[in-house]
Amino acid sequence: MQNVFKYTIPMEDYFSLDLPEGAKILTVQEQHGGAQIWALVNPDNPTETRNFRLAGTGHPIKESPDTLNYVGTFQLAGGSFIGHVFEIK
Repeated sequence: MQNVFKYTIPMEDYFSLDLPEGAKILTVQEQHGGAQIWALVNPDNPTETRNFRLAGTGHPIKESPDTLNYVGTFQLAGGSFIGHVFEIK
């Protein structure tokens, strides 16, 4: 059975999340002052570690675009920080 689960995005340039295998990321948004990822998951599947890159607008991204999949963009602090999340292939 599939469920939608929420995962907190740490405010770090690089971070990992343990998600059930086959998880499909649906969106990235702000909730209660923090950044979150929502994903469609089968919680019965074993977990796998997935790696991400968080970059603020104007921050340098050294990785090749071929190694990153865009996930989504969110705003914090009334738009003072705009974060862009990429999954590292």
